Amino acid sequence: MTQAHEDSQESLSPLPHRDTMGSFLRDNNAYELRSVIGRGLEDLMTVNLARYKPTGEYVAIRRIDLDSCTNDMVNYLQGELHVSKLFHHPCILPHKSVFIAENELWVITPFVAYGSARDLISTHFTDGLSEQTIAYILLGVLRALEYIHQMGYVHRSVKASHILISADGQVYLSGLRSIFSLIRHGQRARVVHDFPQYSVKVLPWLSPEVLQQNLQGYDFRSDIYSLGITACELANGHVPFTDMPATQMLLEKLNGTVPCLLDTTTIPPEELSMKPSRSGADSGICEGPSAGGARHTNGEPSSSSRGNPYSRTFSSHFHAFVELCLQRDPEKRPSASSLIGHSFFKQIKRRPSEALPELLRPVSPISSLDCMQPQDSPTGLASLESDLSKLDVDDWDF
Repeated sequence: MTQAHEDSQESLSPLPHRDTMGSFLRDNNAYELRSVIGRGLEDLMTVNLARYKPTGEYVAIRRIDLDSCTNDMVNYLQGELHVSKLFHHPCILPHKSVFIAENELWVITPFVAYGSARDLISTHFTDGLSEQTIAYILLGVLRALEYIHQMGYVHRSVKASHILISADGQVYLSGLRSIFSLIRHGQRARVVHDFPQYSVKVLPWLSPEVLQQNLQGYDFRSDIYSLGITACELANGHVPFTDMPATQMLLEKLNGTVPCLLDTTTIPPEELSMKPSRSGADSGICEGPSAGGARHTNGEPSSSSRGNPYSRTFSSHFHAFVELCLQRDPEKRPSASSLIGHSFFKQIKRRPSEALPELLRPVSPISSLDCMQPQDSPTGLASLESDLSKLDVDDWDF
């Protein structure tokens, strides 16, 4: 990460107040720490749910023990803080405030009441989200990627657990710790060769060219491949390649094996007639569209095979979108700007704030309990913490 910002002289001293940080106070006394909802950075980071006293709203606070951080970790954090000050976009999770409290770095971010897209799959939509829901989510991610790429960066960590959804349906892309700059000495490099630090958890999403680590390097198109893997993750309910050892996964990707959406066009009829099971589809790899069979719209189950979780048919536009993203040759992958205009997104007719909460039913945002319980009610807090315990917050990148 140091190389990503080699021209930057950032430090971990308290940052100057900026409009992009919002109006949250840089004072730990302004925050009432509640439950611990996650840990990370080799257990040097604790994530707390907290209440911001001036307004009463919930926030997430990353508290990082600086005394125990190595120089590499400090440089890693410097890069993220540098980027958080540079970036200001509605689809990128903002830092509301950053400051030092005794020996800890405090990073204040909004608390996202629907959690991550991965949480939604794990807790409610185990066989995948509906196509229309995915369209709204991926459009938000693409807008964030378009901005990131225009700023000269590669994200390198696009996956469902780094896609957060707020109570009002706002889609945020997080995971900025692995971001890498294409700018070198004031010039935009054509490719980069750096391999992301702390990337073990993200290997299934990484593009073949990132994993290959050869002289050809990679660029922003590697994020488009990760977006295609994420689309499969959201649609199928699990991540392609995760049932494979890392070496086999690398070989499969380098040999051009392409994951796909699992539905009636990609799973043989004999498998669909079997009892509900992921069977051979565990890796999300398909041989290609099956012969015959009418397509049903928006990933809804077909009436003839209700017993199988994949007895649905996604639209041809969705299949085409994923195929474009997962091209083995990065030169053949479209840019984020180009993909925003893809026919897959023509089904979006309303604002996410109106559509997503409706599409995610019966799931309700965690913060909805605030309307029913006083803010300081022990019952309300217990209910909130109970809801948080169901989420996979350890993998959120606040």
